[in-house]
Order: sequence, then structure tokens, then C-alpha cells
Amino acid sequence: MLDGTFEDQETDTTAVGGIAADRLRSIIERVERLEEERKALGGDIKDIFTEAKSAGFDVKVIRQIIRIRKQEPAEVEEQETLLDIYRRALGM
Repeated sequence: MLDGTFEDQETDTTAVGGIAADRLRSIIERVERLEEERKALGGDIKDIFTEAKSAGFDVKVIRQIIRIRKQEPAEVEEQETLLDIYRRALGM
């Protein structure tokens, strides 16, 4: 029988205050796991950029190329056209 003691509340994790505690805990733990994976991947990516730099590549340009490759071809073309127009307007 539940008498409201801390021990009883700790074992009854199905619903606390109208919240499904097990489900909430599961969601939080999944997010925490993914954040750890993201942190590890960030370290791996940093290592790759360090490798690229030591091989003589310009990391800033590599990042720019990666950003461009994520865009739609029409969007890239439009940006390049505008960049060309702006350069000519400035006499560059």
C-alpha cells in the first residue's frame, strides 16, 4: 500500500503529478545520449579540419564549399550571379 513516503513515491514512476515519469526520463536520456554523440562527432570533425590544414588546405574555404554543397543548385547560381553583379558594381 502506498502511504506517501519518499520510498513509495520513488517506486511509483508511472505517473507523478499527471506526468508519465518513465516516458519523460526516456526522452531526456535519449536527448542526453544524442548530445554526447554530437559532441564526439564535433571532435571528429575538428580532427578532420586539423588534418586538412596540416595537408596545406585552407579550412575556411573547405567550410565554405561544404556550406555551398548543402544548398540547392539554383540557389547557389543565384548567389553567384548576385556576387558577380555586386563585384562589378564596386569595380572589383
